[in-house]
Amino acid sequence: MRPTILVAGIGNIFLGDDAFGSEVARHLMLKPWPANVRVEDFGISGFDLTFALVDGYDVVILVDATPRGGLPGTLYTIEPDLSEFDSLPAGATAIEPHAMNPLNVLRAAKGMGAEFRRVLLIGCEPSPEYMDPDGPGYMGLSEPVGRAVDKAINVVEEMVAQFVCVRSQNQSATGGI
Repeated sequence: MRPTILVAGIGNIFLGDDAFGSEVARHLMLKPWPANVRVEDFGISGFDLTFALVDGYDVVILVDATPRGGLPGTLYTIEPDLSEFDSLPAGATAIEPHAMNPLNVLRAAKGMGAEFRRVLLIGCEPSPEYMDPDGPGYMGLSEPVGRAVDKAINVVEEMVAQFVCVRSQNQSATGGI
């Protein structure tokens, strides 16, 4: 059986570099994918992503702008520690209706019964001035973040290929999973 994979773009297209995940997803959605791979731009809809996660996937790849203090356009691959969701305090599952914090979405989905096998975040360091909600506002990505889009697409494609290949090898070695 082939693994089910969700690639979820996250971002606000009205907030400059915050649109990174949405832009990557938009490009990925133009490519052909096997039936077991779902690529979608969730924008800032935490509700939609939460319900998608409850559907259950073997692998979830989130793509988002991720400020970590590096140079704008730097890509990160982050695997969150999912064990922290095993004991959720009251109120930890709140979803903001007009914003999306990926960790809050994961918490909410876990609280609704989602089981996570593997979650990865492909993050891109934004240009701070291109994400300032109190700033002048920018449509489109800054130059360094725009250059990172194709690199992120390649990372996602390689990850999907790796997970499909690893799962197929495991099935062959064990006679199926």
